[in-house]
Amino acid sequence: MKKHSSHIALLAEMIAIPAYSREEEARADFLEQYLVSRGFSVQRIHQNLLVGAPNGSLSPAGKIEAKPRILLNSHMDTVKPVAGWKSDPLRPQIGPDRITGLGSNDAGASVVAMIATYEQLSVTLNRDMDLLLLISAEEEISGPGGISAVLPLLGEIDGAIVGEPTGMQPAVAERGLIVLDGVARGKAGHAARNEGENAIYTAMEDIRAISGLKFEKKSQWLPDPGAQVTMISAGTNHNVVPDLCRYVVDVRSNDRYSNREMLEVIRSVCRAELTPRSTRLESSSIDPDHFLMKAIRKCGIRPYGSSTLSDMALMPYPSIKMGPGDPSRSHTAGEFILFSELEAGLSGYTSLLLTLKEVFRKQKNKESADETLG
Repeated sequence: MKKHSSHIALLAEMIAIPAYSREEEARADFLEQYLVSRGFSVQRIHQNLLVGAPNGSLSPAGKIEAKPRILLNSHMDTVKPVAGWKSDPLRPQIGPDRITGLGSNDAGASVVAMIATYEQLSVTLNRDMDLLLLISAEEEISGPGGISAVLPLLGEIDGAIVGEPTGMQPAVAERGLIVLDGVARGKAGHAARNEGENAIYTAMEDIRAISGLKFEKKSQWLPDPGAQVTMISAGTNHNVVPDLCRYVVDVRSNDRYSNREMLEVIRSVCRAELTPRSTRLESSSIDPDHFLMKAIRKCGIRPYGSSTLSDMALMPYPSIKMGPGDPSRSHTAGEFILFSELEAGLSGYTSLLLTLKEVFRKQKNKESADETLG
């Protein structure tokens, strides 16, 4: 493991700097200083760190070169520690085969592996692609100061690799999310005289209708869409028929239904007013003929569909989710990453990018041959 000691040290230093969502400034300072010390020019947008040419590389003639633009992205922020930690989650414990600490698995290992990969390959791959590195903030809350603040500055991106713990298996699709606030209205009255219109009963009819919804279009990668009522609140006193009942619906879409389509289907069976908190966390999937999929097949790694969200949900371009670690460890007490997983992250990203280089060169040679024949 000696050759990866610098990566382990970087991860340990990261973990020791608190970076809860919307409180990432100190960790962003540290990572910015590290990247600058490695010779990179860093553009900072809020607490997001962007390395590379956001508007494309210039040719010797001063023109923008038509090369595929690939984004490596992972996030620096963490959730707050849950109960159950036996050690200080912000004091990384380095064992014989692992680092234990908050955010080590989600997604510190991806950040470190992507930085190391970018450092090794950004110059080597420059003839074949524009490679950008983005270490983003506010991912755990999908906040406006995170990747959403950077996307308008990136220009056109041809493909993205999002670093999250997936055991280095590529997630080529993600479920989307909408949270709906429902307000069922009735008419207040005295419970003893059976007066009024009970808003709870109206909500119960809605809940029954929601639980019976079926969605016919099937996804290749993802489970069927679904909606679950997860919170309900009503009433002011035991003898008053409530005129208002509030409930919350957790809605998960797949790549065959947009969030707007899901919203309209649910509204069609409910009497309550349903207000989405946001519809921007869309489900996603990648075209089977996209170059990222070609590279995945060429690498011999198994694609799958993910039920959890990442910054991939906010990206308007083809993307996959892939990184070192185990998703079941995320947000748990005693979160850790194995040194072997960190090593697999670096080698996996390197292999995928070098395979992309082969795919691009093959495609470029074919286009040149077609032009010659034409």
